[in-house]
Amino acid sequence: MKVEYINTFIEAAKSVMQMLCGVEAKLGKVHLRNSPYSVNQVIIMIGVIGKIKGQVWFELSVDSAKSIASIMMGGMPVDEFDELSRSAVSEMGNMIMGNTSTLFANQSVNIDITPPSLLTGEKIELSNKISTIVVPLELEGLGTLSINVAAEEMSA
Repeated sequence: MKVEYINTFIEAAKSVMQMLCGVEAKLGKVHLRNSPYSVNQVIIMIGVIGKIKGQVWFELSVDSAKSIASIMMGGMPVDEFDELSRSAVSEMGNMIMGNTSTLFANQSVNIDITPPSLLTGEKIELSNKISTIVVPLELEGLGTLSINVAAEEMSA
């Protein structure tokens, strides 16, 4: 995948996190992850079709998810990762990918996205046919939000 495409995902995520939470997102070390692998966290998964096809998911800890949900709900305390906080975090993923889609359209790269699916639990095993590009973003005071891109550019 082209570097400028990955930069588009980063730009969208940074913008949305600044708008939603008022925090700066600092880029961590981008790396590749091969399948299969397990995660013990919260995953917001969104499908991508069009010029780019595949899966994008956002990975964060339950504590980070609860903190972000609290901010999104006007500072309401979130003690449990319940239905309301799950909905808020899913919407965060949807907003990031909606912003990504708009930025891609400005580059004449048309994509559509699916509604988000939220996964939580221990030892969630993920597997893809292609390597996953992992982009960790350190959110000031909120932990790490990792953008995982397992997608490829489709030929014209």
